[in-house]
Amino acid sequence: MARKIAILVRDRQSEAFRISAGLIVLDDVIDIFVLDRKVETDPDTQRNYELCRDMDLKIFTNNRENPEMEFLATDAMADKLTEYDFIDPY
Repeated sequence: MARKIAILVRDRQSEAFRISAGLIVLDDVIDIFVLDRKVETDPDTQRNYELCRDMDLKIFTNNRENPEMEFLATDAMADKLTEYDFIDPY
């Protein structure tokens, strides 16, 4: 049975997106939550972020400066996180 894994992205964005993409091989459900910040524009972060998008991972954010992601208010995000088996913060 597939597990549900939430990756919380805040400080180490490039690492969080890289790990998210790598977890795809486990055949689990991986969702990404970008908290409070805009996605960084450095090449490593952008490459890993694009890989996650290319792999059709769901990416949520509570920051409207990330228009290409699904917006969720912080309260809604907290409610949604109760659905996951594992939560991995970065």
